[in-house]
Amino acid sequence: MLPGLLGMHGPPPALAAEAPAVDSVQPARIEARSTDLLAVGTVRGGRMTIHVSRILDNAPVRNAVVTVVLRGTAHPATAEADGSYSLETPDLSLPGAAAVQFKIVQGAASEELNGTMRIADAAGPAGDKNGARQLGWWVLNFAVCIGILWLWRRRKAQKS
Repeated sequence: MLPGLLGMHGPPPALAAEAPAVDSVQPARIEARSTDLLAVGTVRGGRMTIHVSRILDNAPVRNAVVTVVLRGTAHPATAEADGSYSLETPDLSLPGAAAVQFKIVQGAASEELNGTMRIADAAGPAGDKNGARQLGWWVLNFAVCIGILWLWRRRKAQKS
């Protein structure tokens, strides 16, 4: 009965629903600022989405030329319809820390913003021992042990 209760092929449906999917991993994030501008980049796979805004009023910076220097190579970013900028390069999929420089040119104004990006290894989330799935299994194990002890004491009390 115990194998049927625990399921032979993984956790019960209630625990499986709580377990985070591998694709739900938080994207790598980089923030770089100067006295006037703030650039925030998020990386998923080989694609970076960049939001550039003014620090004074948080207004997005549109119609600018954005170039990202990553691992020593300059990559031009493409302006998107929503005011953000995007960049696709295989360099974004490489794990580890990397210095990133955003070069933003709008009209006669030009600024350089520097930051550091850390991309987690692809096997990182699988090794997470503090995840919801691990916690769920610990709770289930303790509940089964308590249930067995309760049944054992109840049976022992009936014999006396």
